[in-house]
Amino acid sequence: MNYSNSNKRVAVIGTNRIPFARHMSVYSTASNQDMMVAALNGLIEKCKLQGLQLGEVAGGAVVKHSREFNLMRESVLMTSLDPRTPACDLQQACDTGIESAIYIANKIALGQIEVGIAGGVDSSSDVPLVLTESLRKKLLAMRRAKTTGQRLKLLFSIRFKDLAPVPPMNEEPRTGLSMGDHTEVTAKYYQIPRVEQDEFALNSHQKMAAAYERGFFKDLITPYLGLERDNNLRTDTNMEKLGKLKPAFDKVNGTMTAGNSSPLTDGASCVLLATEEWAKAHNLPVMAYITFAEVAAIEFTNEKQNLLLSPVYAMSQMLQKANMKLQDFDFYEIHEAFAAQVLATLKIWESEELSAKFGVKALGAIDKSKLNVNGSSLGAGHPFAATGGRVIATLAKLLQEKGSGKGVISVCAAGGQGITAILER
Repeated sequence: MNYSNSNKRVAVIGTNRIPFARHMSVYSTASNQDMMVAALNGLIEKCKLQGLQLGEVAGGAVVKHSREFNLMRESVLMTSLDPRTPACDLQQACDTGIESAIYIANKIALGQIEVGIAGGVDSSSDVPLVLTESLRKKLLAMRRAKTTGQRLKLLFSIRFKDLAPVPPMNEEPRTGLSMGDHTEVTAKYYQIPRVEQDEFALNSHQKMAAAYERGFFKDLITPYLGLERDNNLRTDTNMEKLGKLKPAFDKVNGTMTAGNSSPLTDGASCVLLATEEWAKAHNLPVMAYITFAEVAAIEFTNEKQNLLLSPVYAMSQMLQKANMKLQDFDFYEIHEAFAAQVLATLKIWESEELSAKFGVKALGAIDKSKLNVNGSSLGAGHPFAATGGRVIATLAKLLQEKGSGKGVISVCAAGGQGITAILER
């Protein structure tokens, strides 16, 4: 997607999120809708959107209950936005937040709407528990049965094991491996040492702690349920503590731990996008402009080491369309699902040999002092669909503070997908 030649420039003019919380902690009783409404209300309050009819609100969650089939619309109706504001649910695993922003940006660039909100939310605590397949089939058969005798026979066929709830599985259906299992393969294949992963994780926590101390996140976050900052952030961690953690996936020869992997997290985020004209008319400053975006996918069932490396394709394709080099940016915001995944991506971008295996040219090294300068998912946590809004907000504010420049986003996702975007000011 190329927004630079559009008659309507797509501006980021507002952002908000609630603090992210480790699963089964502060938000353990909050639903996706509860958290999404809290994030939207904070944005509405900041940008004085009460009573306004917006073009559309788009977003979603990766883990949803069946009752949340119309999550974003129901969330809008719980806010002070004009109820005539339409909404739709989108889902593209961890890409959901950025993909929702692209959806709204496309409509703005095409002139279909002037303003919209993109959001995302996920709870790893309030997860749906479904029936076993055996129990489901027996209950449906009882419903179809024509006699009491048939119903009783089916009822008495139910066994204790049939009653055990089945939680959502955090694994790829085609491989049976979780994202962590796949990334452990990535770490071994691309030779990413444990010490480099731990150092990267430590830096993420330290940079995010410093950003909180200088007040960077103060106007980006609305407190929720008594929480004022991301409770996954560890201000007291160090290499010694990280080094003592046991491997989380490959228990014998693994290098990935709870310390260098993002945890299961609850949270919500949203961003307000609009034309320059709409922003000016409503006295809202432009933080940055979305100028390019690219979505890509990769084969990972045979090449299991590549599950989270689709941004290798997305970045290469996007930079070609933008006529830019990887070194042209002032800031790099790369989602930290795992330290190993970020380090592997950087290694491939730098290597002609590794890039050739993907059928692309090496993009070269980046200035790592510009990478995730305020920390990222290892420090904040990763509520799947909510991460995109957090990343856009961080980058947009960095560019706003700088007054000019370019920043690039890279987010990997389950299913071998990935997304990249460019923000400019």
